[in-house]
Amino acid sequence: MAAVFYVEYKLTKDANAADFLAASEQLNNEHISKQPGYVSWQQVRDGDTWADLLMFETMQDAKNFEQSSATPNEYAMKFYSFINLSTCKSHFFNVEKSYK
Repeated sequence: MAAVFYVEYKLTKDANAADFLAASEQLNNEHISKQPGYVSWQQVRDGDTWADLLMFETMQDAKNFEQSSATPNEYAMKFYSFINLSTCKSHFFNVEKSYK
């Protein structure tokens, strides 16, 4: 069963959204997309609240990804530099049904 790793956060006050998205794309291309079970990553925003919706093939893949993120690489460090880390909230969801 597919799983979603959901992370909600706010950017730092001086963050530029275009630069943040460029860092996100580089992180995705160089690291996240290469993780086992990776399916997709969507970034969504409502005002100053952002959220990452990372889809994985299984819940175990999603949890393994979270654990591997505990020691960030250079691309993740750049990505995190835009985020107010005190605002982060994360959750795992099982995909029960998908409509296209």
